[in-house]
Amino acid sequence: MTIPRIYSPDALENRTTCELGPDNLKYIKQVMRLKQGDKINVFDGFGQEFEAVIKGFTPKTVFIELGKRIPRADKGIRITLAQAIPKAGKMDTIVKSAAELGADVIIPFDATRSVSRIAGEKSSLKVARWQKIAGEAARCCHSSHIAKVSKVSSFADMLTSASGKALRLIFWEEEFQKTIKDILTDEAFAATKDFFIVVGPEGGFSKDEVTMAKEDGFVSVSLGKQILKVETAAAAIISIIQYEKGIFGNRSQEVKK
Repeated sequence: MTIPRIYSPDALENRTTCELGPDNLKYIKQVMRLKQGDKINVFDGFGQEFEAVIKGFTPKTVFIELGKRIPRADKGIRITLAQAIPKAGKMDTIVKSAAELGADVIIPFDATRSVSRIAGEKSSLKVARWQKIAGEAARCCHSSHIAKVSKVSSFADMLTSASGKALRLIFWEEEFQKTIKDILTDEAFAATKDFFIVVGPEGGFSKDEVTMAKEDGFVSVSLGKQILKVETAAAAIISIIQYEKGIFGNRSQEVKK
C-alpha cells in the first residue's frame, strides 16, 4: 500500500511533532480513512519531508509525530513562470501543470490583450485557489516543494520582479530569429540555473510589450514554427527546460542527505 503524503502548512525543519489542521483532518479521516498509529509522509513545501505516525485526533486537527527525514533530490534549477491571465478556467490547468513540472514561482499578470482581468477581493480569492491547486499538484507528484503563486501583477511590475541573475525569456510568436532551442544550446547560457519565463494571453503580446521587456533585459524567443494554445504553452516550455537543464535531463543527480 502506498503511504499517503500530507501537506503541512507549517515548516517542519527542527520539529518532532506537528498539527495538520482541519483541511487535512477531513482528508485523513473521511477520504483516506486513516486512524491513530497509521503511517504517513508529511512535507512542508520548503523541501522538507518526513516519515510520520498519527498520534491522535481532535474535532479540529490531527496530531502527528515526525520520524526519519526523507532525502530529496536536488532540483538543480529554478523556474519562475509569469503567465498572462487567460480567459475562463484555463489558469487552473496552467498552474496545475506548471507546479507538477517543477515551477518554483508562478506570477499571474495582466497583459494588454488579456481577455480576463481580476482585481480586488476576487483577485485574492483566485490566488488562494491557485495556491491550493499548486499544493495538491506537489502532493500528487511526490514533490517536497510547492510552487508559490504570487499576487496578480501588472505587466510592468511583473518584469521588474525578475532576478538580475535569471535568464529572462519572453515568448513571442512573431520572433523569427531565436528559438528556445537556440538559447538552451548556447554556450553563453550553459551555466544558467535560474530561468524567468513569460508567456502571453490568447492574443499574444503587443509589440510595445515585447519592446518594453527587451529594454528590461529580456530575450525574445519562440517555440519554433508551432503555435500552441495558451493552456499548453507554459507546460511545453517548462518541460523543454527541465529536459535540457533540470529534473528530466540529469539522471545522475545525487540525492541530498
